[in-house]
Amino acid sequence: MTAEGEPETITIYEPTVSGRFDDHGRPLLESFVFGVLDEANIFMNDIMPQRFKPTSQKPSPPADAKVDVFKYEIFPQTLEEIHWRSLYLPRNPPADLGKSGEAWFARASKHPDKPQKGTASFVEFESGLRDNHSEHEAEYTPSVFDARLVLDWNILQPPAENAPDFHGFKNVSMRIFEMGHKLPPPLSTRVFPVLVITADLDSYYPDFIVVQIPVNLEQFPKAFYSNGRNLTEGDDSLKRKKPILGAYTSIERCKSKNGHIEWTMATASDAKGWLPMWAQKMGVPGAIVKDVGLFLKWTEQKRSRTSS
Repeated sequence: MTAEGEPETITIYEPTVSGRFDDHGRPLLESFVFGVLDEANIFMNDIMPQRFKPTSQKPSPPADAKVDVFKYEIFPQTLEEIHWRSLYLPRNPPADLGKSGEAWFARASKHPDKPQKGTASFVEFESGLRDNHSEHEAEYTPSVFDARLVLDWNILQPPAENAPDFHGFKNVSMRIFEMGHKLPPPLSTRVFPVLVITADLDSYYPDFIVVQIPVNLEQFPKAFYSNGRNLTEGDDSLKRKKPILGAYTSIERCKSKNGHIEWTMATASDAKGWLPMWAQKMGVPGAIVKDVGLFLKWTEQKRSRTSS
């Protein structure tokens, strides 16, 4: 039981079975999580290097490293060719399939693996990006006014006798958040409901991945913004505003190799509302570059507080 308004925590340890779905056609936890992580890993290893085209290289103070920016336009006909009912991840095609494409943007940067100004150690990347990813994003991103935890699958440290096998992924966590973003007036606030899965990769080099997938929570009682509970239960005027629900997805990966951290991220989003997609596309590259500096500045501030 949880107190009214608090996020629910669910502990689910699915046994390994021959089937991948329950009696209601829902994917089993083990199969679903592995499917998401496996596809995200393939995306970062194969899709991004092969299909994303470099567009620019930009600084992101106070980061010492330059940030490479990439873009990948997926045409409507390409989306129509996707096998939407995959082995692990059953999903319905979008309602406007064949009418619009997707614009993906990505960034890549390489940072010395050291706990010093302008960069960070891999341990700091882990604690800042893998652990409590959404809460930390709200701390270092000025536009984020809320990271509302909705649901938490307690699978990070399951009992050994019931631990699911994620086939090469370790220390897995899965939670749902509603991320509230302020936009410049007269634009309305945006809320992006996301399923966030994090995991370590079982590889020679220290390596972790963070995946965010848009979810629909409008009929989910534990949601806060998606179902309108915030209109009466918000604790300040900003949180009581009626937001526009957007869609956001991203894949983020950090690997420590030969004394440097390779930090890559790819994202696609739709802020919905009256904000046209062409305007959104113009703003994304600068925003994802800026995030590098924001994270490293926040990390430096945390480091300074710890050492003082």
